[in-house]
Amino acid sequence: MRRLTLGRAPRRPAERVTPGPVRRLSARPVRALAATAAVTVLALTASGCVTVHGETALLPAVTTTEAAQALADFTTAYNRADKAHDPALDASRVTGPLGAINQAGLRSRAVTSPGGNANHRPLELTDARFTVPRKAGWPRWFVADTDPNTDVDEGRTDQRWVLAFVRNGPEQLWEVAHLVVLNQGAVPEFAEEEGYAVPVPADTDTLAVAPEDLGAAYVAYLQDGKPGPYAAGPHTSQWREDRQKTAKRPGLATQYIDRVADQGDFAPLGLRTKDGGAFVFFATRYFERQTAAKGYRPKVGPDVKALLTGEVKSTVTKEWVSNQVVLVKPAGTDRDGVTIAGRLQGVVGAAGS
Repeated sequence: MRRLTLGRAPRRPAERVTPGPVRRLSARPVRALAATAAVTVLALTASGCVTVHGETALLPAVTTTEAAQALADFTTAYNRADKAHDPALDASRVTGPLGAINQAGLRSRAVTSPGGNANHRPLELTDARFTVPRKAGWPRWFVADTDPNTDVDEGRTDQRWVLAFVRNGPEQLWEVAHLVVLNQGAVPEFAEEEGYAVPVPADTDTLAVAPEDLGAAYVAYLQDGKPGPYAAGPHTSQWREDRQKTAKRPGLATQYIDRVADQGDFAPLGLRTKDGGAFVFFATRYFERQTAAKGYRPKVGPDVKALLTGEVKSTVTKEWVSNQVVLVKPAGTDRDGVTIAGRLQGVVGAAGS
């Protein structure tokens, strides 16, 4: 895909989408995401054509100017919210799994640090590359692949922040549904048609696992560990091992219940890759239930306590949202057909009993 160089996006309302080649491009540095919720380890249906009010023509999701403006507007709102610990300041710019994690994290920090974020430092993103698919009607979406300054602060220079923007109508704002942190080179080369990225239908039979089935297959693996489409790694086999180690400790038992999350802006979103596979975002929820022995109570940290409902007597249940991006191989791959490239998760609620 051809790269174009953009200057800093002007601050003006987003323009309407017009046809024309919008490909991978590079942008000058823009301010990016500030810290959101607890992160331990990044939707919309990507199916083909949707007809809304007679819109049937395949159009690119954004123009180059609009993509840069969406990223700039989002990061500005995000930084304001982080500085003030006020979820209302970026509520209109986040949605789906990232929205759930971000808003819960800000609500928690508004309680634990009500005076705002004394350590706030706006993040810098450089080398912003926009990958834009074409589709008919709404919703529309695109992917921004960026280079953060956080890896420099950590003594690394090999990370990319990948964000998926979605928009549900011509009068609505662009919102970010997904964010994942990937190593340099982990973002694949995307297939293209007439210069644009190719969206993957949610129910396609051309992949080892259809996007709409990724959540169910992941939940099943985490629960029973049976060999299947997911390759071994830190977010599959190693995560199951970690869970098993913490399941039973002296005086404390932990249970995990996983659930599919694929409705509305949590639905899977995918792009075809040059190797015939796909790069797909999807989300899940899981519940972590800790029960203490008689006469004891589970420990609850201040960040979780800020989201707590009910009273912790012997049990606390944390609700997490986990948002993944995976590389899916073409159909005919029975084992290791899906590799999790990145995952971001955060606590979004807690209940005591």
